[in-house]
Amino acid sequence: MPHPEQPDLTATRAPAPITTLESLREHLQWAIELEHATLPPYLCALYSLDPSRNAEAVQVVSGVFVEEMIHLALAANLLNAVGGRPRLDTPRLLPRHPRPLPHGDRSLEMSLVPFGPEALEMFLRLEQPARAGAPAEGDDYETIGQFYDAIEQGLRHLCAELGEQAVFCGDPARQAVAGPFMHTGGRMAAVTDLDSALAALTEIVEQGEGTSRGEVWDGDEDIFHTDRDEVAHYYRFQELKAGRRYQRGDTPRSGPTGEAVVVDPEGVYPMRPNPRMADHPLGSPIRTAQEQFNKTYCVLLQQLDQAFNGSPKMLGAATGTMYALKAQAQNLMQTPDGDDTTAGPTFEYIEPELRG
Repeated sequence: MPHPEQPDLTATRAPAPITTLESLREHLQWAIELEHATLPPYLCALYSLDPSRNAEAVQVVSGVFVEEMIHLALAANLLNAVGGRPRLDTPRLLPRHPRPLPHGDRSLEMSLVPFGPEALEMFLRLEQPARAGAPAEGDDYETIGQFYDAIEQGLRHLCAELGEQAVFCGDPARQAVAGPFMHTGGRMAAVTDLDSALAALTEIVEQGEGTSRGEVWDGDEDIFHTDRDEVAHYYRFQELKAGRRYQRGDTPRSGPTGEAVVVDPEGVYPMRPNPRMADHPLGSPIRTAQEQFNKTYCVLLQQLDQAFNGSPKMLGAATGTMYALKAQAQNLMQTPDGDDTTAGPTFEYIEPELRG
């Protein structure tokens, strides 16, 4: 143990604050990459569920997925608002699975697995609320909330130092605004100044870990159950794990005490974990189907890139592409792949010239 009068050289190094516009833009690009990194695992879990046997789990996972898409769009709006350029159609967004969160806790691996205990534990770690008093962390962050706290601190610092107009120097026409989305009470909103930027950050964090960091609710109305408020992502997954819903009066400490949530483990397609196209020979039916899925997914990234870089109306085309992805993924999930497993999407990057 170090001497009381000597500095503890083993103590955790304080993360460097965001003090320049360049650093702010870099972190907001990381935010886009972070929000995107959640999408492939959520989609695999979602499309592995037989909706006729697991309607409640489908509601939960599809709602979280759509809200993560909203978070990605809000992160892009934030980056555009401060004069940056969102990048989505890039191999950086689709590294090999399992993979760590971009610039986050390297011990948390994001895997492509079917819905079940392994997926739920991964999602609970991903959406885990920041502990009370946890420091802001712009890099190697422990929780997503701490990462967005660092961005908030950077925004406030730069507005105080440079002036709000100098920070929010982006073209307002590049803001993507749509909503409400299906399966969620969340909304996209334009970011043009500090107040709207802080509101966007609050939307992202509260939908993930709850209002005021200690409530299970996210501040939106539950569109599936209009008599109650919507539960934040972390606590929705707790409901599926516990087999019960949260009701008024419940807290993070009490856990959910409401009505039963039924999950049928037999109503899940046993997708092979972390599949790769290279697992099958060229021209084989599964590899051909996986390659087609990957082409479609990369077209989606291309459409989102265009939507956030001057063509916001491309969000409509991206929505149509999502329906094509759903059909392709469900087809893979129902294709036997040996060893009592089924095939699944691999989320590998396809270069633009090969997507025809």
